[in-house]
Amino acid sequence: QVQLVESGGGLVQPGGSLRLSCAASGRTFSSYNMAWFRQAPGKEREFVAAISWNGGSTYLQDSVKGRFAISRDNAKNTVYLQMNSLKPEDTAVYYCAQGSYYPRDKGNDYDYWGQGTQVTVSS
Repeated sequence: QVQLVESGGGLVQPGGSLRLSCAASGRTFSSYNMAWFRQAPGKEREFVAAISWNGGSTYLQDSVKGRFAISRDNAKNTVYLQMNSLKPEDTAVYYCAQGSYYPRDKGNDYDYWGQGTQVTVSS
């Protein structure tokens, strides 16, 4: 059974940084593409970033380009989201997801999801 477990969320001031992690288990991590999505209160879930199975290609939403970076360590079965220059509008629950296709920015294209980690950007 596939499990995705996010960690690293928290409260940070505007302009600060956080690194989210997502540890995967249950199937061969290096065979699958990974992504991060987020959902703010009262809003629909939105795509943030995706990374190909070998880490050779990444794809980011325009609003986070230049501030966020996605990476993965296949030896550790973990995907990361480095978030810099955080803004209050980045406040959301962040979810990692795993799927077979890349690049994909629709939630329906992903097979498995984590439980989410809260990121709050506030002074």
